[in-house]
Amino acid sequence: MSEEQKRLLERQLWAVADTLRSSMNADEYKNYILGFIFYKYLSEKQEVYAENLLKNDKVDFADLDEKKKQDQEYIEAVKNASLEKLGFFLRPSQLFSQLVKKGKGEIGDDKFILEELKAVLNSIEQTSAGTDSEDDFKGLFDDVDLTSVRLGQSEKAKNETITEILVHLSKIDFKLEDSKSDVLGDAYEYLISQFAAGAGKKAGEFYTPSQVSRLMAMIVTEDKKKLRSVYDPTCGSGSLLLRLGDYAQVVDYYGQEYNTTTYNLARMNMILHGVHFSHFRIENGNTLTEDKLPDLKAEAVVANPPFGSNWKGDTDPTLATDERFSQYGRLAPKSAADYAFVTHMLHHLADNGTMTVVLPHGALFRGGAEGHIRKYIIEKLNYLDAVIGLPSNLFYGTSIPATVLVFKKCRKDDDSILFIEASREFRKGKNQNHIDDENIEKIFDTYKSRKEIEKYSHNATLDEIKENDFNLNIPRYVDTFEEEEPININAVAKELKELNLKEMALRSKIAEFCDELKIDNPF
Repeated sequence: MSEEQKRLLERQLWAVADTLRSSMNADEYKNYILGFIFYKYLSEKQEVYAENLLKNDKVDFADLDEKKKQDQEYIEAVKNASLEKLGFFLRPSQLFSQLVKKGKGEIGDDKFILEELKAVLNSIEQTSAGTDSEDDFKGLFDDVDLTSVRLGQSEKAKNETITEILVHLSKIDFKLEDSKSDVLGDAYEYLISQFAAGAGKKAGEFYTPSQVSRLMAMIVTEDKKKLRSVYDPTCGSGSLLLRLGDYAQVVDYYGQEYNTTTYNLARMNMILHGVHFSHFRIENGNTLTEDKLPDLKAEAVVANPPFGSNWKGDTDPTLATDERFSQYGRLAPKSAADYAFVTHMLHHLADNGTMTVVLPHGALFRGGAEGHIRKYIIEKLNYLDAVIGLPSNLFYGTSIPATVLVFKKCRKDDDSILFIEASREFRKGKNQNHIDDENIEKIFDTYKSRKEIEKYSHNATLDEIKENDFNLNIPRYVDTFEEEEPININAVAKELKELNLKEMALRSKIAEFCDELKIDNPF
């Protein structure tokens, strides 16, 4: 996809969002826009698949009459094959293109499509009931509330709004027939990032900036062409998980997400990116208190958990004996679950795997229970491989700088921990700062080679870490101090003398001006 095509796509998508932007905030209208894009995708997927099945019969699936016996046989055959292959089924009259035509008045006498659209979205879930894909389609459209007064005060107004959105979307070609094209993936990622930027902290929780996700993916897939399983315990919209597929062949994706709306986004995102329903499992629930994937050991584990979030901690006695946390001797404090996520992730990391997690800088040096857990991971387990400092204001909803920690259970360089100070290399943006590609490559190359670069990276021995009482604050290991040029006393004196002469000349002019106007001199 060329840059010009991408910009055109983004303009088209934002025009769709304009339809709803004045009546609701971004966190609300994203559910409609992304939900309808998903419906369009499923519809076009169904149509392409059906056309291939019926190619030899020279039958057009969209034109089949659901009341004719012969056509009913075709539809039933397509349904059986679709449920096995696609995991869902849409009848010809339920296709996106047919609803758009009706809404525009091109077929039938009634332009009212609101009730039919409700029925179609429910039908997608119902057709998968009792099949292998049931868990992946159940409740996917629950957040698309077609009864909301935000869409219009009357049913007629709601219908007009919905029709306008669907007509806008109908003009966008997602090129499903081209297996190498990822127009839909680009569209979805663009919208998710825009909603995260526009809706503040709440929306930002479901999206990891692309440059950070790229870096994390490059590290966990280093020297690997295939990963049997990848896992994100706070998967948000699933974008971080899917990024791993850009760098290695991923067989199975696993994730868990607490927020139900975002959980639905993640499942849609998987399907939209062509991940077959049998090769992903996304669960809904609190990862720390309801581990829905207890037996999973993944080759790559990645996460961008909410910084310093609250959790039950020692108020829940069952957590102290939970094998994810018990070996460390202390539980992460109730007010900061950062290390609860870290130890949970380590529990799910395979012996040959790599794990990357984004944490706030405080996790590097805070004491108490966090210091105790940090010391155990380094001294007893020796799992920490690298600490990477990132620039501030990269993440939506917070301006604080973050760090990426890299963990491995079987480390090649197990006598040191690599520190990379990359917080000063970024491009300043209007709302968010950005790490450019060359900076990402520099970080990754430094990590991979474990090079020592003055004022940028340092391999700290375990003895150094111990001497610092297991405090991982990056300035303790990477000296970034820049000496100031010595002050030239003579030059400063000369400059002061010149300023003094200028001041005297200015005062003289003001005195002359005041005398001329016969007013008091303020000096």
